[in-house]
Amino acid sequence: MKRLAALVVALPLLTAAYIPSGPELGKAEGQCRSGESGPAFLVDVAGVKDHTGKLKLEVYPANDTDFLADDNVLLMAGKTFRRVEVPMPADAIPRLCVRLPGPGAYAVTVLHDRDGNRKFNWTRDGIGFSGNPSLGISKPSARSVTASAGSGLTTLRIVMNYRNGLFSVGPIKGTR
Repeated sequence: MKRLAALVVALPLLTAAYIPSGPELGKAEGQCRSGESGPAFLVDVAGVKDHTGKLKLEVYPANDTDFLADDNVLLMAGKTFRRVEVPMPADAIPRLCVRLPGPGAYAVTVLHDRDGNRKFNWTRDGIGFSGNPSLGISKPSARSVTASAGSGLTTLRIVMNYRNGLFSVGPIKGTR
């Protein structure tokens, strides 16, 4: 009976601490503001296939456990997660800005969500990572996509990858 009473008391506290997942997580923290000098990444997105849909940039801790982990889990654990999502800019090489909690090492991804459905479809959408690793059938290691940020604005160039043929993924010819 004591356990049941403790559970009844603890349940509201446990559910209050839960952060519901959603597309807005990490956006307030990631949004660059006019006049700020950093730390932040200015990300040039090279090799976009077209100018449809949205671009979504995300920043993760630079370790294999947290890289591409659920945004909820990262934020609840007090770990770094930042997101910037914008309609696809008309620029030939779109530039996105994302604020960082401080100088250090981070893993950065960019998704070209061509149909705007907020889900990655490897047959349609594009993906890019800091460090521009060659992609295989699994996610790259955090070490291969680690980018170092200084105390100010740090520029990165991320090359997008799209499906090329039946099972391969890579940059559009001429964009590496």
